[in-house]
Amino acid sequence: MRLNIEHKTRYAYEHQVTLSTQYLRLTPQNSVHQQIISWDLELPCEATCTQDAYGNVMHVLTLDTPHQQLDIAARGVVEILDDGEWAPDPESLLSPLVFLRTSPLTQPDGEIREFAKRYWRPEKPLSSLEKLMDELLLKMPYRPGSTLVTDAATKVFAAGSGVCQDHSHVFLACCRSLGIPARYVSGYLYTENVEHVATHAWVEAWLDGSWHSFDITNNTRSTRQHLRLAVGVDYLDACPVRGMRLGGGGEDMLAVAAVLQVHAQQ
Repeated sequence: MRLNIEHKTRYAYEHQVTLSTQYLRLTPQNSVHQQIISWDLELPCEATCTQDAYGNVMHVLTLDTPHQQLDIAARGVVEILDDGEWAPDPESLLSPLVFLRTSPLTQPDGEIREFAKRYWRPEKPLSSLEKLMDELLLKMPYRPGSTLVTDAATKVFAAGSGVCQDHSHVFLACCRSLGIPARYVSGYLYTENVEHVATHAWVEAWLDGSWHSFDITNNTRSTRQHLRLAVGVDYLDACPVRGMRLGGGGEDMLAVAAVLQVHAQQ
């Protein structure tokens, strides 16, 4: 499947910002799962391209002149090659054990630990996580606007609803409580379901020497319609745009993403 992606983000500030730095994980990489045909970033000035601790492509954009608006755009064409269900990371220098580490957004409590243990069968690890995914979506139906990106797994699990990053954070908390390395994945999703946004998040769990994908929101392990941007311990490590600023007062942020199948409109 060939996908055309366009992602625009605009920040508008109440007052002038004197200095801002944005960390952009908006550039996908080639893998056994995806082939980048073309990809461009449209930025207000040149950014420094580097690699973060998880191997993601990261651009550091710094504006040191007064500004009251910031526009960032990413666009490109990518060929999705296969599911990548059993694809290891042969070039990664990070041990999967890094992803046993919890974070404030993925710290499990007693209820999450008990929920994970309820469906865990050590002799059937993959089918256990599939069952856990099924039950988590039943317990936490997809409900846009019900949570904030800063809400921790314990909060959204208790509330009983959420969106893709919430599902991912709770699933990560469950996996790590069971001693299974698991990582947050940010990217894009092609779907004809208008309720779901094009930017997306899912989880990869390390089992039997490979990473296995779990898209809890869509209750699937297939990634035939997914484009991976970045991985991390949680949302804050892998989100497409994250930054800081000096001044500016209040802020309005507008993000619009479109994922179209080439020769077929979503």
